[in-house]
Amino acid sequence: MIADCFRQQGSAVRFEWGPEGLRALLEDCAVVIVVDVLSFTTSIDIAVSRGAVIRPLPWGAEAPDGYLLSEANEQGWTLRPSSLVGIPAGTKLAVGSPNGGRLTSSAAGKAITLCGSLRNATAVGRKATELAGGAPIGVVAGGERWGINFHDKSGEGGLRPCVEDHLGAGAIISALPAEGRSPEAELAAAYWQAARPDLPRLLTGCASGRELIGNGHAGDVELAAQVDGSSTVPMVIGGDLRPAP
Repeated sequence: MIADCFRQQGSAVRFEWGPEGLRALLEDCAVVIVVDVLSFTTSIDIAVSRGAVIRPLPWGAEAPDGYLLSEANEQGWTLRPSSLVGIPAGTKLAVGSPNGGRLTSSAAGKAITLCGSLRNATAVGRKATELAGGAPIGVVAGGERWGINFHDKSGEGGLRPCVEDHLGAGAIISALPAEGRSPEAELAAAYWQAARPDLPRLLTGCASGRELIGNGHAGDVELAAQVDGSSTVPMVIGGDLRPAP
């Protein structure tokens, strides 16, 4: 049992980081929102908005039967948001990542699990409030991992809290009820409100944004920065991410 203080017990809206934070919030929260802006939850929003069915996976896991595996399909559908803008409705794609994919698959079945990003922050916040019915809501920022090599799925570094997921979590928390937020959630929302006017510079200038842009993927950062450009709320239903009913 995790101590009450680390579960942020007594707060209606809670915020934490990474797998350890997820485990703490799952003890009490009826709804958990996973945030991995660059790039898992942004990619999920794009794919689910187009009618694709996404199976979230931990990093390095194999696709179940009947699903194509991201990074290993002839169509070129990957973890990158820009690769999914043309994915056809009905496509069944298994998408793994060391952060968002891992957290989403871990939370599935233990709480109502949603995927949120800057693109769908307000829609996710509103739907989470409806689904929770007054029970606690947990927002979990995936963060990044030090030393991850996308060509070697066996390695894993420590958690690196990152600008983009703090912003995404704060945007979603800002769409959740203000009453009963934990201090952690309050500060994430305040961080978003203060940073929003400077969002393009912050996303392109942060470490994760610079990494993507340096690898020729500036379009992925642009897609991630489209605040509330989507009203889709990806929700785990029967193990897959689909639009929330």
